[in-house]
Amino acid sequence: MPQNFSALDRVHLVYLVDRSLPSEDELHPGSDVIRGLSQAPKTLPPRYFYDDRGSQLFEQITELPEYYLTRTETEILKACAPEIVQITGACELIELGSGNSTKTRILLDAYRSADHPLVYCPIDISAGILESSAQSLLSDYPTLEVYGLVGTYEQALEKLPQTHLQSRMIGFIGSTLGNLNPQECDIFLDQIASALKPKEYFLLGIDLHKSTARLEAAYNDRQGVTAEFNLNMLRHLNQRFQGDFDLTQFQHVAIYNEAERQIEMHLRSLRSQTVRLNTLDLTVEFSAGETILSEISRKFDLDEMKQLLSAKKLDWVRVWTDSEQAFAVLLCQRILG
Repeated sequence: MPQNFSALDRVHLVYLVDRSLPSEDELHPGSDVIRGLSQAPKTLPPRYFYDDRGSQLFEQITELPEYYLTRTETEILKACAPEIVQITGACELIELGSGNSTKTRILLDAYRSADHPLVYCPIDISAGILESSAQSLLSDYPTLEVYGLVGTYEQALEKLPQTHLQSRMIGFIGSTLGNLNPQECDIFLDQIASALKPKEYFLLGIDLHKSTARLEAAYNDRQGVTAEFNLNMLRHLNQRFQGDFDLTQFQHVAIYNEAERQIEMHLRSLRSQTVRLNTLDLTVEFSAGETILSEISRKFDLDEMKQLLSAKKLDWVRVWTDSEQAFAVLLCQRILG
């Protein structure tokens, strides 16, 4: 692996992409938008949620009374972290997407309380995000060593460095698995299994199938923050690609597809209209009632997930849930074979 480390104290970054070469997005900006809006039904990649305003809105969503996911997973992790540490022993924490590191700190605190050395390997496509999140952790954990991998999840899972401790655990929490369709999920779990050595660990957080009323309430909050978050995607496209989406002529819609067990977030056109994205030289026609699918969030059956993980040689060791069985955190161990 190329030893292309940053000079930041106790932060070591390895770049899995050649920074001298332009990215696909730099070579063909907005190509994914063109593809998504040119097909039927229309779609947009969820990454366009997250301009500065979108990121602020998502942080607000996690605090909403209806949006139980972040709050419930955090409570589960606080309760089970000491047991995770007892099971794994000294263990390097590899995290796929750390966000604001709130949940990362729960695990680091538990390992520190057990007097284990702290080694953290965050993975993200953005070096800036890795550096800023790492620096916020280093001030609170004086013995922490951070070995960040700058690249996609796929690249990083193929090129994990030699572990600095006796074992390691890949964490994929935050119910992010639900944003993958079944085929993507299958491929991803294969990659996790291939990245781990026998007896190493995988920590997974998943949202569980439950009543349609509760699920739809979580994505249609009374304050309208989720609606603003969804519509902000169109504002982001306007700013980035000189577009003329009229946000007053689109409506946030979030429904639970019980057959597929997934929340589907849409942007519905309230009338027949034409939208232009000048930078992309793209003209898009909408009929009244036509929607853009902006995100899916799959909800899982716990027994089915255990079976799927076992089929991937990821044997579940312990499962923790909240009292309402709304969310689950699973600790798995890679088995031989």
